[in-house]
Amino acid sequence: MCGVRALVSFPDPVDEVSARLVAVGVVLQCLAILSGMTWLVAVLAYGFVARVVTGPTLSPLGQVATRFVRPRLEVTPRLVPGPPKRFAQGIGATLSLASAVLHFGFGLTSPALIAITGILVAASFEALAGFCAGCWLFARLVRMGVLPDHVCQACSDLTTRTDAATA
Repeated sequence: MCGVRALVSFPDPVDEVSARLVAVGVVLQCLAILSGMTWLVAVLAYGFVARVVTGPTLSPLGQVATRFVRPRLEVTPRLVPGPPKRFAQGIGATLSLASAVLHFGFGLTSPALIAITGILVAASFEALAGFCAGCWLFARLVRMGVLPDHVCQACSDLTTRTDAATA
């Protein structure tokens, strides 16, 4: 059981640099899908689901980002809380799975591509500006009491992130 538990886990904290590299890969996949390679919707959906369940462990894109690209960058790691990143991956999984069902199950390619465009916009903000829309939403849900504080202490108390950043 320990092997399964170790496999089905999400890193906490997460290196923001690695997360942004994964977002670059998601942007490239979305652009390919929107340019006509709609079969990649299945690959995109698998990647999001894999990252929600295991972090980068079973995600080919996560593996490339964390094992091959990230170690070659001379950038200081920037550690951020894991739960918001997992939540953001869950939003991506939901949208990409919905897109796959719409496209492959019902032949509704246009609505499927609208969902992919939403992923593209969010992943572009993450990749280019370091703004994680899912993380932002997660923090708001914690502060509003929709999600319990114990899910992510750093999300409910911004002073811990400010203090850590200045240390």
